[in-house]
Amino acid sequence: MSIQKLRNVAIIAHVDHGKTSLVDQLLYQSGMFRDSELDKLAGGQHGLVMDSNPLERERGITILSKNCAIDYTDTDSNEYKINIVDTPGHADFGGEVERVLKMADGVLLVVDAFEGPMPQTRFVVQKALQHDLQPILIVNKADRPDARPDDVVNEVFDLLVSLDAHDDALDFPIIFASAKEGWARTDMHDGNDNMKPVYDCIINNVPHPKAQDDAPLQMLVTTLDYSEYVGKIAIGKVFAGRINRGQALTVIDKEGVHTRQKVVQLYQFHGLGKKTCDFAEAGDICAVAGLDPVDIGNTIACPDEPSALPIISVDEPTMNMTFRVNDGPFAGKEGKYVTSRQIKERLDKELQTNVALRVEPGQTGEEFMVSGRGLMHLGILLENMRREGYEICVGKPNVIFREREGIKQEPLELLTIDCPMDCQNSVMSLLGDRRSEMLNMESKSGASDFVHMEFLIPARGLFGLHARLLTATQGRAIMHHTFERYGPMRGSIPQRQAGVMIATDTGPVTAYALDSLFERGVFFVKPGDQVYGGQVVGEHCKDDDCLVNVTKTKQLTNVRASSKDDASRVKPPRVMSLEATLEYIQDDELVEICPKSIRIRKRLLKEADRRRAARKK
Repeated sequence: MSIQKLRNVAIIAHVDHGKTSLVDQLLYQSGMFRDSELDKLAGGQHGLVMDSNPLERERGITILSKNCAIDYTDTDSNEYKINIVDTPGHADFGGEVERVLKMADGVLLVVDAFEGPMPQTRFVVQKALQHDLQPILIVNKADRPDARPDDVVNEVFDLLVSLDAHDDALDFPIIFASAKEGWARTDMHDGNDNMKPVYDCIINNVPHPKAQDDAPLQMLVTTLDYSEYVGKIAIGKVFAGRINRGQALTVIDKEGVHTRQKVVQLYQFHGLGKKTCDFAEAGDICAVAGLDPVDIGNTIACPDEPSALPIISVDEPTMNMTFRVNDGPFAGKEGKYVTSRQIKERLDKELQTNVALRVEPGQTGEEFMVSGRGLMHLGILLENMRREGYEICVGKPNVIFREREGIKQEPLELLTIDCPMDCQNSVMSLLGDRRSEMLNMESKSGASDFVHMEFLIPARGLFGLHARLLTATQGRAIMHHTFERYGPMRGSIPQRQAGVMIATDTGPVTAYALDSLFERGVFFVKPGDQVYGGQVVGEHCKDDDCLVNVTKTKQLTNVRASSKDDASRVKPPRVMSLEATLEYIQDDELVEICPKSIRIRKRLLKEADRRRAARKK
């Protein structure tokens, strides 16, 4: 296929704006799949085919970028190939976004017809404009009863203006769609019931790749895959020349070191999978097997005239935390991988594909300082490790400060909150304590009882904010945040106000013990859970820590019990997600992450050791 018939497009959207559902419809209506084939894919015929990772399906977010290709024939019988790359919508996965956009020549910007553009959308759009990519706006969920498509189009225009977009980008084509119902229209009232306008808009507005057929081979590796049969698979876009199966070539790494290697197998994308091919030409996205060593950001070049492409630049980490071996009393009971060597090997493996991650030695041989783009970025890594069978302890997340011209700076985040009008004062009071600065406040058109607020807040101020915000608004507030920039330090921010309840004994939790302690605070454990001395089992109702015995049993006697004994007053435990526990802990606490359980514990398990450490302070 000639390069003029090729289109490479990235798809951008905020969490839950329907991006993955839209790609599913484009694949489904392309006619490349039979219903029986779709049923075999993750999610079935009408599932989220692109989000195949279990974590992505549970959270409803895209974490890893993926490629698919659609063959499309227009009304004039011209055949085109459209390569679509799904991008993560969260700024914490900026490393993925940066790489993906290198492969694209245009972007589909998917925006919810009610919510409009959100902070994470702003982040990815900014990156797309930096790469000089032409946006196509798709106002999704246009069939919602509270949809406000015209307002959303204006908001997107204002967003592009605020990002200093050039005139061509401001003259973007607009499509109204419902991915759920499977239709797209250039006019809301034209009655079209398929996705054809999206295909046509991509063909007419996204330029074909700018590439040099007759120049020496240059291909940039943007993603790595792995196969049990052929080993590492390097995926990227061919910027110049042509690559053939069996060809000898040179791999140039980030330090400029050249290694001679050979292409064992070559693939092009077709539908959701890959098919073998004999060659790939300039402009196409392909996968090369048999190269080792090869890494993200490497250039695959002609051995006679090797020339490196610019290295992918990725935003620096803004947060770090300490990973260490689980040395608690229950260590090794649940996990398969428990040693520091196994943890180090897993982190080294992650570094090969996770370009925004940094790993450095810790204070001891059993500790590692891991830095990432945010709490979600590091939380996803920990959740993956937990599911793979690792046991690990992690300390409190800390933001990474820097100094510029003698001024200490910290990362600032753009925070947006949508809440009912009657909760507005509670929200502003909560954020005022956290050194935030209000940038904008407006009522949402079509939802007069809701107010939309934007703040600039230190990243430190986000720790524990979500739980406090839900409490202050009775669970009715929605918050989103994304990294904005570094700025001068903003002073102290209040830490967790309440103390914790610490277990004194090891054993199973009893309902009898919880019943007698229920006035002390909220528990994180339930009857039957195994606990150990030094484990944090609840939040104290006062501001100091207290020791409790949650394994206490009722003394048995030969005196018959009174029939009027009170029923147990055991409240349900507070269940926290992994990321919520990371936000909750203080400097003297750790989160113990195991395949079947997540616990909070004190760094020093013995009370005498904790008192001694407190005296030294």
